[in-house]
Amino acid sequence: MTLLSKPKPHPGLWYLWMGAFYLVWAWLVFGHGRWNDVIEHWGIAVAMAIGSYAAGSTPMGGGTVGFPILVLLFKQSAELGRDFSFAVQSIGMTSAAIFIMARRQALAWAMLKGAALGILLAVPVGVTWFAPLVPSLWIKLMFAVVWGGFGLLHLWRIGEIAGHEGMTEFDERWDFRVGLATGLLSGLMVVSVTGVGVDMVLYTILVLLCRADLKIAIPTSVVIMAFGSLVGIATKALTSGVQPGVYENWLAAAPIVALGAPLGVFMVNFIGRKPTLYFVAVLCVGQFAWTCYVERSALGTIGILTAIAAVGLMLWGFERLRIWGGYIVGEQKRKNARRALTEPPLPERIKATEK
Repeated sequence: MTLLSKPKPHPGLWYLWMGAFYLVWAWLVFGHGRWNDVIEHWGIAVAMAIGSYAAGSTPMGGGTVGFPILVLLFKQSAELGRDFSFAVQSIGMTSAAIFIMARRQALAWAMLKGAALGILLAVPVGVTWFAPLVPSLWIKLMFAVVWGGFGLLHLWRIGEIAGHEGMTEFDERWDFRVGLATGLLSGLMVVSVTGVGVDMVLYTILVLLCRADLKIAIPTSVVIMAFGSLVGIATKALTSGVQPGVYENWLAAAPIVALGAPLGVFMVNFIGRKPTLYFVAVLCVGQFAWTCYVERSALGTIGILTAIAAVGLMLWGFERLRIWGGYIVGEQKRKNARRALTEPPLPERIKATEK
């Protein structure tokens, strides 16, 4: 798997992005008399201070916090929560992605390219034709189940996940195909409906199947969700338009997430990824319980039990993926061992190449 890890960072690109963003934001707010909108929506700005840190330091996009805050606490529609996730992540996670690129952090490039192509093909289709068919309650439940299962995975397996070093080297064509399938399926079924998800799915593939180091898996997940958010918000803007209220919430939250997400990328080096993942995992499980409680009358006992069963099914899928990952990693090690026995030593291979 091709990784990018260059020693010399180039922060100038990120500084240029930040300067351009804040100039545009100031023009939108003060040049168009929208400061009152920013003040009125201060609550989402405060919430996204936490959400943006999570977006940069974990495989959970800023919408992981923004969606439940808007939908469960502020009683907004699930459709608004999804569109806001697209909008706010298109700034916050893009800012974090540019920061990651400027620092030359390691990325799983082959899988990332495949996932990006899958997102580019699937998200417009999902946003335009599939997401409008999904009822609001199902959007809430899909979000709650996906992130609840993801949170439980980390509470259960965080020690093993955090202990990975480097990444298993597979054929790049295989990596690209896996990334493409990940982008297509998650883009159509999850991202287009909830506004988040491809970051979690790709991260899960990397840490469970490829045994990737968190220093590789998390930045890769940030970059793909930034791309997915840009595709999502562009599709919404060019087709049906975003939900009323998204722009006002975005104006309040955007200047926070533009700085907060890159800050998460930077600060996690000092705080550590394991404590941060524990904290966000608890939030993910908490929002699942919160959703079931708030929607208990609409769900009924059968609906709540079905949601819990869906989380259990996700955990079963994660465990199967982990077992499969262990099998193919073992196979790869055996292949490498056989290759080492049959191939001549490296100095001799170099001489043969020179001849």
